Parts: sequence; C-alpha cells; structure tokens
Amino acid sequence: MRNRTYIPSFLFVVYIVVGLIIAQQHHYFNNLGTVRRVVSAVFAVLLWWLVLLGINLQIK
Repeated sequence: MRNRTYIPSFLFVVYIVVGLIIAQQHHYFNNLGTVRRVVSAVFAVLLWWLVLLGINLQIK
C-alpha cells in the first residue's frame, strides 16, 4: 500500500507559492528594511486570500 503523506505537503507548498506570487504582485516585498514590513510580508504570504479580497495587511 502506498503512503499518501506527500499530498498535504504538496498542497502546503502550492499554498505558499501562490501566497508569494500574490504578495509580490501587491508590492509587499518592496523595502523590507523594518520588522513591521517583514511581518506584513509574512502575513500577506500566509493570508493571501485576504489580500485578494482587498484587505491591506501592512502594519503601520
């Protein structure tokens, strides 16, 4: 019998790649000089579906 534990790992990688692409398109990776901007970029990658809904995840 085959082990299918690779499927959740593959889906997680796809989720992160989609998040990276969307965060880059919405300029979350510009000027990552402060901790706030890095945290905003991480949130944008992990919560990319909120970015698509128009929610600004930049920490001010």
